[in-house]
This record gives sequence, structure tokens and C-alpha cells, in this order.
Amino acid sequence: MTTRSFLMTHRHPRLTDAERTALNNAVAHVREVPARHVLVREGVPLSQCTLLTRGFIHRYKDTQDGRRQILALHIPGDFVDLHSYPLKRLEHSVAATTDVEIAVFPHQAIRELTLISPNLTELLWRSTLIDAAINREWLVSIGARSAAVRIAHLFCELRARMERVGMADEHGFELPITQVDLADATGLTPVHTNRMVRQLRDQKLVDFRDRRVVIHDLDRLIDFAQFDTGYLFFD
Repeated sequence: MTTRSFLMTHRHPRLTDAERTALNNAVAHVREVPARHVLVREGVPLSQCTLLTRGFIHRYKDTQDGRRQILALHIPGDFVDLHSYPLKRLEHSVAATTDVEIAVFPHQAIRELTLISPNLTELLWRSTLIDAAINREWLVSIGARSAAVRIAHLFCELRARMERVGMADEHGFELPITQVDLADATGLTPVHTNRMVRQLRDQKLVDFRDRRVVIHDLDRLIDFAQFDTGYLFFD
């Protein structure tokens, strides 16, 4: 089922078999997209939403002087632009971080889901609200957390989200991004990011190399990052 990872991520409200089928049938098509391909360009009108089923996607915004801020990192099971359904365009861009597979939902199909089922309406709404909660937590990191803590916090968040869909455990997870991507996601320079990753490794908390996050002590890492899953609304 194309929507399996989405339903693993968002387990409430519970759907009936008929509702699960309707959600899956709303997929117009599935396609593969190469790494670094821009899926959505800022301000361009949209008529469909994108569900990530394999690989990694990032949302970002570029400043006029060429600097980039990554606004979100998406894993399988995430709608990357569900808010485009009511807005019809985005104020930022979306690109494939790796080679990805995506499922395309026409806006009309999203509308029909909301008309046939209150549960599906709540599920899609809940997904968008959790996405916003994650965004707010990233703002807290950039505005109030030290460099090492914000990187540790991001690793904790990604591990928790990826564990939800069977892609991580207490020992680590694959993270096919560059240190430049990590810098752009945490509001740091690449040099500072490299220094902070080395600090976390020297403290025997976590290491990031060869496209993998290796966690040496999950409890200590969570404590160092002051990480709490509350904003992810897993319950």
C-alpha cells in the first residue's frame, strides 16, 4: 500500500479498511525523482500534493545574497506540501535530497477525501499541524539552543521520527545528507557544524559520518539535547 509509511507515522485517528482504501486510491501516480531535483518552486501555482514514500526531501528558502535555510527534512511517510491544497502555492521551494519515490495526490482527490470521511479530514489536518509544530521546534533551536545542542536535538528528532517507520533504532540511522545540508538546517556555517559534530563525537554521544548517524549513548544524547517527543504528538 502506497500510503503505508504515512499511516505508520500518523496512527490517529484510526481508519477503517474502507478509509485506508480511499486514501490509497487517491494517489494519481507514483514516480521516481533524482537527487537535488526541485519538486516545487517558490510561488509557482500547484494543483497536487506530494507524499514521500522513499528517500529524503528538504524544504528550503534562499536569500537574495545566496544563503540557504533548510526549513524541514522529510522522511518516508511525510506529506511535503499538504498545505498547498488550500493555499495553491508555497512561499518556499521543495527539493529531493536523495533519489526519491513520491506519490502524487491531486488537490481534487484531497478535497474528495475530506468530503467522504471526517476521519480522513482529521488525519490530514493533524499531519499538517504536526508539521507546523516541528517547524516551531526548529525555530526554538535556531533562536535559543547552542550549536552543539541544536545538532544533537535534530539527531534525536530524526531518530524518533525514523524509528516510527522502521528506519532507525537506539544505535542510529542512515542520514544521506552532507554537512553543508546539516549546516543549512541548523543555521550554522559548515565549519562550525564540523566542529560541533566533532565535539559530540569526542563526548562519546553521537557521530555523523559516511551518511550515517551512530549513537553511542541514546539516554545521554537525549539528556544533552533536552529532547522531548511531545511536539511530535506520537500519542
